[in-house]
Amino acid sequence: MIEVKDAVMQFDGKNALDGISLTIPEGCAYGLLGSNGAGKSTLLRVLSGIYRLNSGEVKIDGNAVYDNAAMKERVFFINDETVQFNNMTLTEMKNYYKRFYSSFSDELWQKLYSMLNLPLKKRLNTFSKGMKRQAAVICGIACRTPYLFLDEAFDGLDPTMRIIVKQMLIDAMMDTGLTVIFSSHNLGEIDEFCDRVGLLHAGKVVFDRELDSVKGSVFKIQTAFDTPVTKEQLSGVDILHMETSGSVTHIIARGEREEVRAAVERLSPKLYDEVPLSLEEIFIYEMEVLGYDSSKLG
Repeated sequence: MIEVKDAVMQFDGKNALDGISLTIPEGCAYGLLGSNGAGKSTLLRVLSGIYRLNSGEVKIDGNAVYDNAAMKERVFFINDETVQFNNMTLTEMKNYYKRFYSSFSDELWQKLYSMLNLPLKKRLNTFSKGMKRQAAVICGIACRTPYLFLDEAFDGLDPTMRIIVKQMLIDAMMDTGLTVIFSSHNLGEIDEFCDRVGLLHAGKVVFDRELDSVKGSVFKIQTAFDTPVTKEQLSGVDILHMETSGSVTHIIARGEREEVRAAVERLSPKLYDEVPLSLEEIFIYEMEVLGYDSSKLG
């Protein structure tokens, strides 16, 4: 289990993490969402023991990670940058990680490598961004750590390779109970891969929920009334957004479907229709109701 409590991380006197608290259960596929500068990469570096918090605490399996070699061997972090390996070949990169991770599996690495088309003897500075990401992923999975963190996990991968890498991660989770945390701007990837999601903005947690509960508790209603209806008339309904266009009123509501429907039907609508919301739409409305500028999310 990963526990983050009141975490503050500052750079030049400014908070990159501003009192973040999270609990991420073992075996979870967790997605970190947020715009550039939201704190996603900083949080992953703190979890990996690269950064030391200014205040608060981070524990993995009840132990601090920073300056703890034994705990760092239980964590693998795939950075968005791979410049440190530019002068290495893929074989040298593999051997580098073998020195630090006693659980490294040559057999698993070879199995994963056989699924890709990467040169063994060329230096990584000749690789494309997607190729570098593939190289890091197979090394990370082969280290067989209980925790794997990926910053912009699928950035630079073409559609076919995204499918292959996702399957590698899913297989590792099923085989070993691997806990995966990855940051992404792509809500579609989060929707496909994760069972829990955290939304960060300006160093704070906007929300942290099971993905199914996010998608199951926010919905859009198209309805029409003889006379215009106000939010106040829909008492007991948690309305994130409401607007009227012509005779049709659009309501974005959060809560139990039957309770929301009952509240609307008490006002005798001429029309009641539920419209599915995408995950992106849900996050935009959630951000707006909290007073954030949703246009800066992506």
